[in-house]
Amino acid sequence: MLDFLDLLKFGDAGWGDELLRGAAMTVAVAVGGFLLGQVFGTLGALAKLSGSRVLGVAADFYTTVLRGIPELLVIYLLFFGTNLALMRVARIFGYAGYIEIDAFLVGVLAIGLISGAYSTEVIRGAIMAVPYGQLEAGKALGMRRGQLFRRILMPQTLRFALPGLGNVWQLTLKDTSLISVMALAELMRAANLAAGSTRNPFLFYGAAAVLYLTMTSISTYGFERAERHANRGVRRA
Repeated sequence: MLDFLDLLKFGDAGWGDELLRGAAMTVAVAVGGFLLGQVFGTLGALAKLSGSRVLGVAADFYTTVLRGIPELLVIYLLFFGTNLALMRVARIFGYAGYIEIDAFLVGVLAIGLISGAYSTEVIRGAIMAVPYGQLEAGKALGMRRGQLFRRILMPQTLRFALPGLGNVWQLTLKDTSLISVMALAELMRAANLAAGSTRNPFLFYGAAAVLYLTMTSISTYGFERAERHANRGVRRA
């Protein structure tokens, strides 16, 4: 047991600081990807509800493809495809060197695209759940579009979307483990390196599991608090 504790110490003698830095990187990628996913999800939901056939087909294609292929494949396609595309564009302008995209940015983009595909349906369903009569009542009171959005549509949509977005966040947080294939120093990458260097895979993968469980538990508590706050004053059936 003492040897195991020594391996988890901070400093040069242990891997505790590397694991915590990896956890911090995991949170950073998850937050960035989730926020970017909300942008994609909102645009996708609005496209599906716009009534435009072109926008609707484009949004359907986006959600079908991103939810239909493995997340790891999306990461591979973006990681290698982005580099290849940039190098080809650079060669057009006479640059023949190697271009490498920052792994953090690619990771956030990949996670954001995946998160956005799931968020699209959550946000679309939440918008459709807002009673149309409330919007009509707002118009009858003389509210403008901006006021209808700020005072009726956005608060109601957020309230209906929060449970689904909480699930999307949990998936997003766990999907960050897949970006270890890009050698980004997130939690799974740190656990992999520690397990390989010390030949104690159970210890470090177990430590990573505890850290993931801690992050998801805190997230669950946060979303539950947000849901209770959003539903304050709402009459229960």
